[in-house]
This record gives sequence, C-alpha cells and structure tokens, in this order.
Amino acid sequence: MRLGIFAKTFSGTDPGAVLTTVNQAGYETTQFNLACAGLSSMPDVVPADAVAAIRTAVRSSGVSLAALSGTYNMAHPDKAMRDDGLRRLGIVIETAAALGIPLVTLCTGSRDAADQWAYHPDNADPSAWSDMAAEMAKALALAEEAGVDLGIEPEQANIVTSATDATRLIAEMGSRHLKIVLDPANLFEHATLDEARMIVAAAIDEAAGHIAMAHAKDRFADGRFATAGQGIVDFPDFVARLKGVGFDGALVTHGLSADEAAGVATFLRGLL
Repeated sequence: MRLGIFAKTFSGTDPGAVLTTVNQAGYETTQFNLACAGLSSMPDVVPADAVAAIRTAVRSSGVSLAALSGTYNMAHPDKAMRDDGLRRLGIVIETAAALGIPLVTLCTGSRDAADQWAYHPDNADPSAWSDMAAEMAKALALAEEAGVDLGIEPEQANIVTSATDATRLIAEMGSRHLKIVLDPANLFEHATLDEARMIVAAAIDEAAGHIAMAHAKDRFADGRFATAGQGIVDFPDFVARLKGVGFDGALVTHGLSADEAAGVATFLRGLL
C-alpha cells in the first residue's frame, strides 16, 4: 500500500508548495483537490497552465496523485443542480485523464439541498436512489470515455450508506469503472470498539475486489470524528484485513490538522 493524505489538509494554492509539504510530512501520494491549484474544487474550466503546474509539482515533489476530488450532490432534489454538478464533474474527469490520475472520487449525495454530506429522512426514499443512480450512469459514461475510474464512498448521511449499498450500485451499473473508497469511520456512528471492528470487517469482506482506495479517518465512541489512531477504529485490524483481501492501493488519511500530519504518517506507516 502507498501512504497518502488529502492535499487540502495543507493550506495554499500553489500545487508545488502543497505537494512539497505533503512529501515533507511523510506521505508518498495524495488525494488531490483543484482548490490546491487556486481553482474551485468543481470548476467551470481548468486552464492548461493549471494542468501544467500540477504536472510540474508532481515531478518536483515526488508525490503521486492517487485520486482527484469530483464531489457534488448526486441526489440533490433539484435536477438543475444535479445537471450543473454533472457538467462540472465532466471537467474534473477530463482533468484527471490529462494528469494520469486513475480515480475521481464522488459523493452519492443527500436530499438535503444545502449540504451534500448531511442526513435527510428522504434519503431512504426509492426516488433518491433512482435519481442518484441516473446521475451515476451519466457520470460513468464520461469516465469510461476518459479511461478514468469513479470511486463511491459509503457514508451514513448519504444515499450509499454501506458496502452492501455500494456493491448493489456497482451491480446495477455493470461497469468496471465504478469502484469503492472505503473509510472505516464512515461505516458507523455510535459503536463500541468490538462493534466497530465487526462492522468494518464485514464491509471489507463485502467490498473485496472493488476497493480502489482506503481512507484513514477515526471516530470516537460518541459519534464525533477523530484523527486516525485516536478513536475506536482498530487500524491494525483494518490494515491487516485490507491486505488479506489483496488490496494494495493508496491508504489516504484526512480529517486531521496539518500539525498532526507527520505523527499520523508515522503511525500508519508502522502498520503498513
């Protein structure tokens, strides 16, 4: 596995400076966000000079780009908002292809019109799944043309809440370009250490063969998110189980401060 971190953990809009900081903190790869190149995360256009600057930053820093963020609300109740998000996703996918980034990460969304990461009771309505799936089919058509994979992350507040939901969607889409991003802390809200370990283990077994990237975020027993290694996620077990199902991609941490990055790199590298 390659050890990575969200590029947005570090401030700045110069990709060279951001990726150099990623390297100095002890990481070899990153989940990149176009905000780190002075653009919107989901821009209307990515200028050629921005692509060139990112490419130069990769070469000079030695940090590879494991994924590019392409999140928008794929279940937004307003179709016009979904249409605009898909248009912007197309630009992100084209940028990923131009930079040789293999994976674009998505958000399967929420019926909450203000926050794609917020729970809404209508998320469980079949129409929410239907709208999200229709978006996903369109997104996959763009990804397949560009030769890029898309990664969906099970999250408690989104339409896809579990590894079972994720594999169901993969089966429905019938595309080898749809993959799973597995974050153990997003698979539960309140749990004991033993309960969390069992939930995460079952998710790895379910998602085996479909995992394109693993995330390293933690959660306290009371539901609050935590920096990796500080909560109830059993990271030694998590990493061992990922290895056990043959996963050898990027393990990417996030949800931490820049000051914590070097310490988390030491902790996670010890497990790898």
